[in-house]
This record gives sequence, structure tokens and C-alpha cells, in this order.
Amino acid sequence: MASAGAEWVANYVAAWESNDPEQIGALFTDDAAYLPNPDDEPRRGRDAIVAGWLEDRDEPGTWSFDWKILHEDEGFVVVQGRTEYPAEKDYLNLWIVRLDPDGRATEFTEWYMPRPH
Repeated sequence: MASAGAEWVANYVAAWESNDPEQIGALFTDDAAYLPNPDDEPRRGRDAIVAGWLEDRDEPGTWSFDWKILHEDEGFVVVQGRTEYPAEKDYLNLWIVRLDPDGRATEFTEWYMPRPH
């Protein structure tokens, strides 16, 4: 059985592939904070998160994402990933995700570093 963190990341990737507002919204609590960069003002609340996601969306088939969980403990998840955009750049990703007991994110922070293409 997958951990809560692994299940959340798999659902995040599925929402990323679909850009479906319901799938995106299901990942987060009503009052979640989403920081697309650690120094950015967070998107607060499910509606703002979904709207921001759709505004910045990646089109299906334009990217691939490989990931692994580096650490998970009581709703605190650290994810390492690599996003490849064949037509653009590649990025190394580090995510910090805090999950509620139902497995929805209360907070998501992303760091991404460009890699040579």
C-alpha cells in the first residue's frame, strides 16, 4: 500500500496531466497555502490554488516528471523530482508538502532549479 505522501504525489501528477479543476482542488484543503516559489506570496485557499494552477498550467504531453519521496513523517513529506520539458528546459524539483489526516495538502512549497538542456 502506498504511503499518504506517495498517493498525494501520484494524484498531483494525475491532476497536472489533466488540468481538471476538480482533480486539482481535491489535492488541497479549503484553507491550504500553495507557494510556487518559497519567496512568493502564497496562493491561499482551494479556489485561488486552482485558479493559479490553471493560469500557469502545462499542457498535457509537453513534460514528464520523475519523483521519489526523500522523507515522510506524520503528514510531512519531502519530494525530489525532475521535470523535463523537451521543447524548453529541465528542472530539478524539491517539494515540501504538509498533509492533513485525510491526505489533502494544507501547505505546498516548491523549489525548482533549471538544468542544462
